[in-house]
Amino acid sequence: MPRLALLALILGLALWPPAPPARAQLLDFLTAPKTLFDRLIEARSTSDILEDNRIVAEVNGIMIDLGTIKASTEIYEQRLLITGMFNDRKLYDKFLADVKKITGVKKLYWHVTHMTEKEQERREEKKELLQWVDAVSLDVSVGLNLVGTLSIADVNFRVAVDAYSNVYLMGRARSQPEMDKAIKVSRETEGVKKLYNYAIVRP
Repeated sequence: MPRLALLALILGLALWPPAPPARAQLLDFLTAPKTLFDRLIEARSTSDILEDNRIVAEVNGIMIDLGTIKASTEIYEQRLLITGMFNDRKLYDKFLADVKKITGVKKLYWHVTHMTEKEQERREEKKELLQWVDAVSLDVSVGLNLVGTLSIADVNFRVAVDAYSNVYLMGRARSQPEMDKAIKVSRETEGVKKLYNYAIVRP
């Protein structure tokens, strides 16, 4: 399949059906073109890339069916990371149950939490939770630090940030030194409280 045709297909999977972006997924929406372009120039097969995008499309479809967009996704080689926050316990449980039914997911990293609206407001007032704009800023900062560091192939990495100032690193390092450098750069980015490294080492 020609690369341009593949890009059009991936964009269609990622952006259709349209839904109003919420706090947790608006960053996905804004960075989708770069993310999708990065996937095209990775050393991965077309079928692997399409399988990742099929899985993400199914997660998005579940949220649309549930009438909520409270979660955000990152994926690499069918290893699926989901972050977010729900204030409705039944909705949270239903979302988790439906995600677990998706075929083709090799590993699920579940970092979705449940917290009442009242508790969220209390913790936001105490600045224990990031505002959306601050989460975007932190995500961009980590990404830029990876891009700006020699010997790190940033195109092979994925970065996600949650409301707790946790940063999640996914993807692939070509060597252990590259992995060590990516971890160090991500962890030492200002504002990061905790780093979860789900990236792998593979030449």
